Amino acid sequence: MTTIVAEPNLVAACGLYCGACGKHLAGRCPGCRENERAGWCRIRSCCAEHGYATCADCAIFEDPRECAKYDNLVARVIGFVLRSNRAACVDRIREVGRDAFAAEMAAKGAQSLPRR
Repeated sequence: MTTIVAEPNLVAACGLYCGACGKHLAGRCPGCRENERAGWCRIRSCCAEHGYATCADCAIFEDPRECAKYDNLVARVIGFVLRSNRAACVDRIREVGRDAFAAEMAAKGAQSLPRR
């Protein structure tokens, strides 16, 4: 069994916790930040362009759901299928910080906060 560790650099730009992802734990993905094949991700590109670690650092949109790059059809479908709530993750990161969020998600063994 693989131990999930709390690593702030494994918090994806969109708020998901890559440290609890099966592909990452199996050594098949380095996580959002280091995954060069994730160039298609508009959220990741936007955060890199603005120097943000995650969307929680965004000063333009108080609510990530207001951002067209964040809240698009593909993201909504993926969130529905995976039952994830990335916006709640971003809110939580703003509330407690990336380090504490990574620790919380590692303790839960979860990539995302659940949809309600």
